Amino acid sequence: MMPSLVASDVRWPASRAGAVLTVDLAALAANYRFLTHKAKKAVCAAVVKADAYGLGAEKVVPALLRSGAREFFVAHVDEGLALAPFLSEQARISVLHGARPGALKACIAAGMRPVMNSLEQIGQLKALAARLGQKQDAILQVDTGMSRFGLSQADVHKIAHDPSLLDGISLSLIMSHLACADTPEDPANKQQLDCFLSCARMLPPAPLSLAASSGIFLGEAFHGDLVRPGAALYGVAPNKQSPDVIRPVVRLQTHVLQLRQLSPGDRVGYGLTWQATESCRVAVLATGYADGFARQGAQAGCAWFKTWRLPVLGRISMDSMVVDISAVPEAEVKPDMLVDLLNARHGVDEVARAEGTIGYEVLTSLGRRYHRVYQHDSATEDANYETEAV
Repeated sequence: MMPSLVASDVRWPASRAGAVLTVDLAALAANYRFLTHKAKKAVCAAVVKADAYGLGAEKVVPALLRSGAREFFVAHVDEGLALAPFLSEQARISVLHGARPGALKACIAAGMRPVMNSLEQIGQLKALAARLGQKQDAILQVDTGMSRFGLSQADVHKIAHDPSLLDGISLSLIMSHLACADTPEDPANKQQLDCFLSCARMLPPAPLSLAASSGIFLGEAFHGDLVRPGAALYGVAPNKQSPDVIRPVVRLQTHVLQLRQLSPGDRVGYGLTWQATESCRVAVLATGYADGFARQGAQAGCAWFKTWRLPVLGRISMDSMVVDISAVPEAEVKPDMLVDLLNARHGVDEVARAEGTIGYEVLTSLGRRYHRVYQHDSATEDANYETEAV
């Protein structure tokens, strides 16, 4: 079956863009269904902050809606406001950072649910509820050891001893976040779970949420009533023990700008950090660190053409990189051909390892200069995709 391809409305048409980013919405939907099944009895939400981890929330959110998602999480109020036109009336947006004082009224007016991370945020929502004369729905986050967001243990005790602090607030969820969920054997996971349940017992009864992507794989004890997958939806492996359970979602193909023949002693790139020891053929590719490929990742980075690995040579530039194509038969090599930087065999986790980071950062760093294509039916990658056919 041929894939159904719909070009997005980005600024870079296929005929002029240096690279093509294909987002497999069918794989995204399959990942959501898999995580929903893995979560068993818990509701499976979807985290779509940072423009759906860089893949385009205006395309990703409708695909998740069609797959059954009804709970969505963003980081900022404006992210939620931007999503509103793409959501159904049955869907709900929660704002992980809560709302800054000047944004709280807009958050509530849009029907979004703020996550309260401090006594100050609680006080602001309580005051707004009093002014409006109506209870306001909200989430309460507690810090269980990560020292990032959420009420401290002392704050939780204050609420336990003075429930009036929550007057005017309808508590619909209590949540926290795991720091080491991608390492299942880490004892911090169980310590955070115990702390979370202890805090919840001191607060008004409400559904519980602790697990994000990796936490779902720690077992049912961590699921609570709602799980919040993010990166796993987009193809990032939840942990090293389960690298192949999530389907890849993105493919990135970049054009060859120039082909060159190097002689022994020729050097490559800024700082001339790489030197040829023998004759070789290289290609200059139309993607660089301005497009999300870290300059520091050049040493272990590579591109792919069919089954041939093309090592990166020298430092990655802002708009380009140089790769060794000596292994590819000359008859296969053509100017302006496409080579892969991300594909099903060499995905975001592999690029992250080369760059010394994590798949989350690779996804959210993908630049806006790509021609973007959204694929609604999964297909194999037997041949290079020609963007002009869209």
